[in-house]
Amino acid sequence: MNHIFRLQADWNGGRNSTGTIESGQLKTEISIPESMGGPGVGTNPDEMLLGAAATCYIITLAAMLERSSIGVESLTLDSEAVVDVTNNIFTYKSITHRPLLVLTGGQDEEARTKAEKLAYKAESSCMITRALQGNVEVSAEPTITVGEKTP
Repeated sequence: MNHIFRLQADWNGGRNSTGTIESGQLKTEISIPESMGGPGVGTNPDEMLLGAAATCYIITLAAMLERSSIGVESLTLDSEAVVDVTNNIFTYKSITHRPLLVLTGGQDEEARTKAEKLAYKAESSCMITRALQGNVEVSAEPTITVGEKTP
């Protein structure tokens, strides 16, 4: 079974112009970021790629934890991308996901260890990471804690 996604884009001129994109629930302005010499309006391809990788990773991790019956009090994510600029050539180098996972209280060390393994496995299981494989280094640096046990 194939899932089809469509995106419509409108661009208003040359390199330093702005545009819009719309795809399902996503509707936003786009341009080149100020840090790369553009107008910095809306989002840009670098943020969108990071957003795709981060949302895929956190959803994949949440599903894996649920299937493993590991209780989660909270799951947050800080992701960082590195784009190299050499000789005016922009290359997306790496993405690092740093999930902070707080397990529900009362879980043992075995659950914490399994959650940590899943946090690493989710990085390679995500379809966006698989699409980037061989081009962009993607890694995970999880922090796993167990919350207070409630009476």
